Amino acid sequence: MKKIPAIIAKELYTYFVSPVAYFVLIIFSSLSGFFFYAILLRAVVRQELSTAVMQVLFRNYLSVTLLFFTPAMTMRLFSEEKKTGTIELLMTSPIRDVEIVLGKYLASLILYLLMLSLTLFFPLMIEPFGQPDYGQIISGYLGTILLGASFLSFGLMISSMCRNQIVSALTSFGVLLILWIVSSFSDRTDTTSQFLKYISPVTHLDDFSRGVLSIKDTVYYASFIAVSLFCTVKSVESAKWR
Repeated sequence: MKKIPAIIAKELYTYFVSPVAYFVLIIFSSLSGFFFYAILLRAVVRQELSTAVMQVLFRNYLSVTLLFFTPAMTMRLFSEEKKTGTIELLMTSPIRDVEIVLGKYLASLILYLLMLSLTLFFPLMIEPFGQPDYGQIISGYLGTILLGASFLSFGLMISSMCRNQIVSALTSFGVLLILWIVSSFSDRTDTTSQFLKYISPVTHLDDFSRGVLSIKDTVYYASFIAVSLFCTVKSVESAKWR
């Protein structure tokens, strides 16, 4: 595991010498700022300046925005190396497959945390008016971090299976969009609908956005990430035999 920091540094360097990091940071901060402003204006009209502003932002806007940005952050991690042929050099180097996967994943996670940190001043803007509940806000950020981490792990898995960045991004976006859509079954009570609701990552954000630290939801996200990374490692291992 000593070589993971080197892989992280290499991937972060690659992010910032290409337009990817700047595109993600600038566009995400612009969109999240616009959404926050729109929610804030509506809250002012209704005289509801409170933590509910951040709750709506977490649940209804940032979760959807991540569907677009996380595939863009992971699409090149393996696909580009396969296309350029550098994957062979990586695979023949004295680095274990699990170190490669974890290094690439943690690099994307660091970029995601940097991206999310650009929204930290939002709660301060409603402080003079709404006396926000910072416990609930911290819980909402924790849930959003886990949601984004889950999306990144899935995107990394898809990237390890594709040779083309665009195919990787579109496949990740398409599957994650389907998982997001099935959350609409939350109003139904039959077994199938409840199962579809459970497998949707977005529905597990609800309790976090309300300030509830649920063990069930935390375990779900941890399991989602672990399974995705495990499948990524196996995909990388299988590529050596092709």
